[in-house]
Order: sequence, then structure tokens, then C-alpha cells
Amino acid sequence: MPRVGLNRPRVVAVALDVVDAGGPRGFDDLTLASVASAAGVSTPSLYKHVASLADLRRDLATHAVAELTRLTSRATVGRSGPEAIRALAAAMRDYGRSHPGRYAALQVAADPDDPDDAALGDAGRDAVAVIAAVLRGAGVCEDRLIDAVRILRAAVHGFVLLEIGGGFRLPEDLDVTFDAMLDVVVAGLAVLDAAE
Repeated sequence: MPRVGLNRPRVVAVALDVVDAGGPRGFDDLTLASVASAAGVSTPSLYKHVASLADLRRDLATHAVAELTRLTSRATVGRSGPEAIRALAAAMRDYGRSHPGRYAALQVAADPDDPDDAALGDAGRDAVAVIAAVLRGAGVCEDRLIDAVRILRAAVHGFVLLEIGGGFRLPEDLDVTFDAMLDVVVAGLAVLDAAE
């Protein structure tokens, strides 16, 4: 009989806390045993709620993508152009710093041929749609939109990974560097159409 109060959403919530407590490697290092311990149950008890570690990881990734999408949507409401790009990037960075384990879960890609990945695929499309809308509002043409989404994501993601992984050890202010990176990205996006 399942433990009172333990259900799939509760298992996912506990696992989200476990991965964040583990820092940038928390998602990769996640085990069902660590989730069970945090939930105060035996590992076999989790199988009443999740089919496998892969199943749980998929739910964590879906949750993280949806959560970040809500945050980036909120951050960009009422903004356009470079201001919206900066707000989107700042929301992504803040999420990575606040939730390093969940941030790592964002990198799980949905398999379009796996029906179990449908929710993750939908969440990923929603996330890209927010970024694309911001970039459209900044004047990026449809022909270069995917390039622009990739450029922005790669720049911000690289910065966030280095930051949460302790890769920036020099004394210079990281906020200044982040703003300078965004200056370069915004300037580059402004000329992207001309690069065809």
C-alpha cells in the first residue's frame, strides 16, 4: 500500500529538491535511493509511483522546462526588443543559479518517436515559442529565427553552466560580464538578417 501522502507529484517534488541540493551535478547524480531517503520511504516504495529512474528524470525535465517557460514568459511581458531579450536571459540565468539541478534537467531532449516523451516535447516547444516570440519582437525575421533562438540559448546556457559550475574564478564582476555578453548578442542579432 502506498505511503499516505506520497503520490507521483509528491515524488517529483521531492526529487526536484534532491537534484537542486546536489548542485549542477544533482540531476546526473540522481538515484531512486536518494529520492526514497528524502521522502522517508524505501526505494521499492517509489515503484508504486514511478516506473523507473528514467521515468522520473523525464518528469523532472518536463517540470523544469515548464517552470522556466513560465518564468521567462512572466519576465518578458510588456517588454520588447533588446529589453525583452535581456529580461529573458536574466530569467534563464536566475533560474540556473536558484535551481542548478533543475537547470541541468533542461538539457534532456524529447524523443519525438517515444510517446512517453510527448509532454516533454510539448514543454520544449512552448519554451522555444517564448524565445521565438521575444526575438520576433526584436525584429528577427522568420528565415533566421531558428538561428537566433540557437544563438541566444547557446550564449546564455554557456554562461550559466560556467557560472553555476564555478568556472568564473577571476575577481571581475559577473553581472558586468553577463551584460557585456548580452550587448554582443543583441548587436549580433541586429545584423543576423544581413548575414545571409
